[in-house]
Amino acid sequence: MTHLYDQDKAYVLNLYNRIDVNIVNGKGSYLYDDQGHSYLDMFSGIAVNNLGHGNEAVKAAVMKQMDRYFHLSNFFPSEPVVALAKLLVENSFASKVFFSNSGTEANEAAIKLARKYGRTRQEDKTQLLSFQGSFHGRTVGGMTLTGQEKYKESFKPVLPDVTHVLFNDLQDLASKVSDKTCAFFIEMIQGEGGILEVSDAFMAELTRLSKKHDFLIIVDEIQTGLGRAGDLFAYQKFAFTPHIVTLAKSLGGGLPIGAMLVAPELESVLLAGDHGSTFGGNPVACAAGTAVMEILTSEGFLDDVKSKSMYLLKRLDEIAHAHPKIIKEVRGRGLIIGIEMYDDRANVVKAEALAKGLLLNVTRGNVIRLLPPLTISHSEIDRFLTIFESIL
Repeated sequence: MTHLYDQDKAYVLNLYNRIDVNIVNGKGSYLYDDQGHSYLDMFSGIAVNNLGHGNEAVKAAVMKQMDRYFHLSNFFPSEPVVALAKLLVENSFASKVFFSNSGTEANEAAIKLARKYGRTRQEDKTQLLSFQGSFHGRTVGGMTLTGQEKYKESFKPVLPDVTHVLFNDLQDLASKVSDKTCAFFIEMIQGEGGILEVSDAFMAELTRLSKKHDFLIIVDEIQTGLGRAGDLFAYQKFAFTPHIVTLAKSLGGGLPIGAMLVAPELESVLLAGDHGSTFGGNPVACAAGTAVMEILTSEGFLDDVKSKSMYLLKRLDEIAHAHPKIIKEVRGRGLIIGIEMYDDRANVVKAEALAKGLLLNVTRGNVIRLLPPLTISHSEIDRFLTIFESIL
């Protein structure tokens, strides 16, 4: 064990399964440890470092803002806050933005907005729906929305009036929606759930029922948003416009920030004093977010992501066909890709990969979840494929 690993065990609450590697530097698609080893990072801080490590534009924006001020209370408007909100509005359906510190806090804000919206219609219109297998955060509200019992069994009772729908099941949806429903929280691609994508048929029916029963469609784009799925937002593949989108993870380029994007018809639901956050919309994080958004929306950036996605998925399909007893399925969109393995082989592959200088993540027990930087090069993709296939 490294000295740092021992110190971490001694002083930090042990809530994470740490990897015993002392990372001292990061650049582009690589992390470097104190022994001089390099690691190709194929999960980007769990979809946070979408622009890789040490992006120069993000770094320059952060340094420039830190020379001005680190923090203002929300009694004052702040230039980087307004700049980021403007970019988000101009590149989405939304008319207003609320900033938080994390994804689960963005979802908490959306829960409050949805509940208040519902009660302006009728007093008992408070039911929230989400998918089985979903993941919406670790706070009590986000945890309650999460459709995985393992995350909440020890912490009950959870938030009341939350119902979970079987994934992509139209009949189950119809049986659970009513005039008492105020919102459906949905991930277009379930990340923690194993890289499963919502169907066109489900989205068409959900949109129809939303209009019939007057409930909100709230899209959790915390992991799938901001280019990860190939488009700026994963919902853009489907023929509907959400009422609310929640963001976080990659928005700050590595700094903590979340956001709730709100459609025009909802911008007056929450009033002054209804919600807030001391650090939400931190100027330094917003300056970083502005740099991130400028890069993501620059000409050709997302086309390049889609091109690399097509290449990676094609090669993975070829590898899967060559190893049918090891790989069950390859699925995903953009650069959020799942490789489902038979038995418990995903964790074996993960361990072997670390020894070969490749960082992989595993979700739902047997799915290797690939979340490489959107800036990964074709040669780096080829390096991943070479190592991965050698392990198989």
